[in-house]
Amino acid sequence: MNGKWLVSLFVGCLMLSGCSGLKNIQDVTYVVAIGMDYDEKKKEYIAYLQSLNFANVAKVEGSKPAEPIPNFIASARGETLNLAVGNLYKKSEPPLFFGHVETLVLSQRIVKNHFKEVIVEMGRNRSLRHTLRILTTDEDIKEIFNIKALFDYPAVYTVLFRKEKNELYQDELKPMTLMHFLKEYYEPMGVAKLPLVRIDPQSWKADEKYPIVFLDGYAIFQQQKFIKVLPFKNAVYINWLLEKKVSLDQRVDKEGKLVAVVKLGTPKMKVKYEKGTTSPMFSIELSVQADLVEKIKDIPEPDLVELIEEDIKRKVTSIYKNGVKNKTDILNVGEKWYRKHAKPYSDLQKTKVFYLDNDSLTDLKVKVQIFHFNSYKYE
Repeated sequence: MNGKWLVSLFVGCLMLSGCSGLKNIQDVTYVVAIGMDYDEKKKEYIAYLQSLNFANVAKVEGSKPAEPIPNFIASARGETLNLAVGNLYKKSEPPLFFGHVETLVLSQRIVKNHFKEVIVEMGRNRSLRHTLRILTTDEDIKEIFNIKALFDYPAVYTVLFRKEKNELYQDELKPMTLMHFLKEYYEPMGVAKLPLVRIDPQSWKADEKYPIVFLDGYAIFQQQKFIKVLPFKNAVYINWLLEKKVSLDQRVDKEGKLVAVVKLGTPKMKVKYEKGTTSPMFSIELSVQADLVEKIKDIPEPDLVELIEEDIKRKVTSIYKNGVKNKTDILNVGEKWYRKHAKPYSDLQKTKVFYLDNDSLTDLKVKVQIFHFNSYKYE
């Protein structure tokens, strides 16, 4: 009996000893972001790795470090993505660790010309989680990685590492995970949206200009093809229409003059499809709750509501028609249609014709209710 007990104790000790191979936080180079670019002349991929000095972070539990934490940026070239990253292993001490990569930034050159091979390679890489954020940029990736958050906080507090929040997004774009993007990217109908990150060197200043990074639009894909970059003004409006927990501050104009400012809450959008059609024919009903933020000029409430409704109709129609012009399903109406109309969808695929035109949107109804008047009085 004692012999069995000793054997069990010995085996248990062997199992516990497996933890002895773990390394301290300062003994590994934790890569938190990867950037990818392509040199068209030399036909080489350029890999950028961003790592932080976690030894400094570990010394200050729950508070801001007394000294600025430097960014560490590495770069290397190679004929393939793996060769480019592989060239950095022998030049990195402590050794590289990719288990905590949170962000992937791709240049516009990659997005426009080499996107499929890059996204496939990233998708099959076991070292990268599908929950990492994915972005694109037309700026220098090294400069993007070198920018810190406000008050000298490390780069992990910038928009590059923003997580999905429970609170409301106001006048801004939401982050996109690789898993969510790939789901949209491989849909036969509808668009996939990749957030575009840029540098703003003007808005903030300390003793001198203090650049920050921000999301400034979407790179749009339709049927695994890059189409165009959607500017922030349209991108944030689509974000408001299609995503949850997004609000917008909007001006209300009458005859070209500002009369009020309102906050538009997340809309409820219903898409109704016509039956028996060979391609999507649909109408849209939008229900929006609004708050009056500022009243610039006296205007009756019914007139104010009508102006807001007409403005929303005009913007949604314009965004939709611009999407059709570029052969993109910008409102993602095809994604639900093809699931419920298998036979028409199969026939439509054979024609290889884009499935929307200006007449596909048969009707657009908008209903706005003002719930809060911010102490402004109305009769």
